[in-house]
Amino acid sequence: MTIKDLKKLVSQDEGISLEFKKSTGELKQALETICAFLNTKGGQVLFGVDPKSQIKGQSVSGNTIHEISQAFEKFDPAVYPNIERLKVGNGNEVIILLVDADKTGVPYVFDGRSYVRVGNTTKKMSRDHYEKLLFERMHSGMRWENQIAEDFTLKDLDRNEILRTREAAIRNMRIDPATPAKVTDILERLGLLVDGQLLRAAVVLYGKNLFPKMLQCHIKLGRFRGSSVTGEIIDNRQEHYNAFLTVREAMAFLERHLPLTGVFRSDSIYREDKLALPPEALREVLLNAVMHRDYAAVPGYVSVAIFDDRVEIYNNGTLPLGVTINQLTKKHKSKPRNHLIAGTFHRTGVVEIWGRGTNRVMDECKKYGVPPPNFEEESGGVTVTFFLPQKIRDAISGDKGSQQNDLTHQVTPQVSEQVNEQVNEQVNEQVSIMNLLVLLPKTKREMLLGAGLASVFMNYKRHIMPLVDVGMIEMTIPDKPNSRLQKYRLTVKGRSFLAEQKKKK
Repeated sequence: MTIKDLKKLVSQDEGISLEFKKSTGELKQALETICAFLNTKGGQVLFGVDPKSQIKGQSVSGNTIHEISQAFEKFDPAVYPNIERLKVGNGNEVIILLVDADKTGVPYVFDGRSYVRVGNTTKKMSRDHYEKLLFERMHSGMRWENQIAEDFTLKDLDRNEILRTREAAIRNMRIDPATPAKVTDILERLGLLVDGQLLRAAVVLYGKNLFPKMLQCHIKLGRFRGSSVTGEIIDNRQEHYNAFLTVREAMAFLERHLPLTGVFRSDSIYREDKLALPPEALREVLLNAVMHRDYAAVPGYVSVAIFDDRVEIYNNGTLPLGVTINQLTKKHKSKPRNHLIAGTFHRTGVVEIWGRGTNRVMDECKKYGVPPPNFEEESGGVTVTFFLPQKIRDAISGDKGSQQNDLTHQVTPQVSEQVNEQVNEQVNEQVSIMNLLVLLPKTKREMLLGAGLASVFMNYKRHIMPLVDVGMIEMTIPDKPNSRLQKYRLTVKGRSFLAEQKKKK
């Protein structure tokens, strides 16, 4: 540094990364500020400059520098500053102490205390802030996800799921197309296999039969009548799934139980069914739940609770340090708790890494014409609440008790703007599907088209899958549900039901 550089620096006045001290007689206070700089953005302390920005310098000896060096031994973790001396005339010098920001050591402590810089002031760091920073530091180096999964081997992973990740990553140009279709090579490329040993992140992402070894991978799915968990439970499931399967199953549960609205487009003879809430927004929140939850908490879980007026998606684990609830709906940085898990999802193309996920949720709700969700941090976790549009809530409220028989109650939990009409209409469509199977088994495409419905996945979920669940129809190849030769046939229960329906007519 030259005299010219020094004058230019001093002209800036004290601030977030600059402080003046008359002499090393204020060494203790100066090093408290150095500690604050280290915990903030780095900075410089100048000895020999008074608070009025006058460069006066001080007498400097070898003992002066030795005293400064000794004082730095009181830092934890160890700090090695850049110490510079600049002659300013009259035998005096200015001493410049420079430290760069190093997040790997935060929170730094000097003489048993930690400090933080606020504007041009050095303040003692609060205990709560210190503990959060310390947790972040420990977590970054020894995260739960990057520890060895001692109780698991490659045989415990879903090979097909791993291959799907590779295909999606290649399709989205987020992995080298030359990556072999070998499980070990894919896992190594994803950072999930180190020196031949599986990491816990690999088990979270691809594990099979996770209970009871991996209790963390717990998903709770519930549909409650009314607006409270004390209401009648219409459907309740608790499973231990890997992260990818958790998202798929949770979305299937939402699609099955959420109210639907049906419209006929002018360019199609088929009715178009639409969920009451935007699927993309729901999926984004579910992805965030499995990526950012605290897997170190064994009793923790992800849950989806559907009520007559809302949907609540919960995951245990507080927000990352520096991110607040208010920031979630604004521009904010991405701070994943589980880097390997989030990174793998990013490779598949379903998420970005720019902290825009919650912003996309808000955008999807706006486009869909539904209220924005509410984000809340409490009880060691985060809950995102989606509210059903008022007209659908009113329709549900007015339709309580309107279901007419056991099949309607079990197979048709969905309601729409015209609840009574849609309940009856859906039962009629499902009865039509069953009638198609009286003589011969049929494919799901043949059943949907035969009932006047579009052959799309949502209609399969809404009309065919419930019939399988209640035992009215069954697969002809149950051991291979995804077989291209798969067809469906009536069960004894299904034939009995049709016979009862015929008698009523």
